[in-house]
Amino acid sequence: MTITDERRAAGRTAGRNPLGTAGGYVAMIAVLLFIGIPVYFMIITSLKTQPDVYTSPATWWPPKLHPRNYSDVNDRIQFWTYLRNSLIITFATGGIKFVLGITTAYALVFLRFPFKKVIFFVIISALMVPNQITVISNYALMVNFRNTFLGIIVPLAGVAFGTFLLRNHFLSLPREIIEAARMDGAGHWKLLLRVILPISIPTMVAFAMITLVNEWNEYLWPFLMSDNSSVAPLPIGLTLLQNNENGNNWGQVMAGTILTALPMLIVFLFLQRQMIKGLTTGAVKG
Repeated sequence: MTITDERRAAGRTAGRNPLGTAGGYVAMIAVLLFIGIPVYFMIITSLKTQPDVYTSPATWWPPKLHPRNYSDVNDRIQFWTYLRNSLIITFATGGIKFVLGITTAYALVFLRFPFKKVIFFVIISALMVPNQITVISNYALMVNFRNTFLGIIVPLAGVAFGTFLLRNHFLSLPREIIEAARMDGAGHWKLLLRVILPISIPTMVAFAMITLVNEWNEYLWPFLMSDNSSVAPLPIGLTLLQNNENGNNWGQVMAGTILTALPMLIVFLFLQRQMIKGLTTGAVKG
């Protein structure tokens, strides 16, 4: 019996194990409940009137839906202004990180220069430093740029994780393809744009998605660098919404939270397959 036949036999044996199958379904249902119940209550609370929110015991379905909470969000805060700011900060920072991550990883893999391993070690070391530790030094450098997009975007443009992910992915690419492109006269830019990136789309999508979500949810640094709605992103707007309501109208706060999470959720639903494929194919070779 060959190794392939043994694996197939083992797969059929595992498939006939009802206890293992039942355990898998139980675990899946448990995870679904742990994640789904809080999300459900967040959604249903956004459709409740204020008295219904404080009903004890909590109701799984309100006696009357109150979708006006969603329109009231814009009456309480300048929601569309905060949304615009989030889009600018997220896509500007994400675009910078994307370009820097690709070019830095390419240089670390395909170029020869002194102290390459030392530079990579320094980049990886940045992953071990929490962002909160660098807040004071960054603030001292950017204090003259408060209430500007530049002051928010530049300190967030570090790309240590992207460099690590893409470098490992580039190392896993078949050397035959790279050597064939070089024999055809491909320079660095042609090799990157026409060979490496087209076969790295899943990893590119994973990197882009993780970067966009992180920048969309960034709170501490924009909070320190903005005093008003002119440049503040949506997470700051949600804090203002809760403060304006003195923490009482949770229906509007939950409505604002859902509206804030919705754009990234839609992007993730469209790109989830490519993202999962990218995360599982590029980070196994060092």
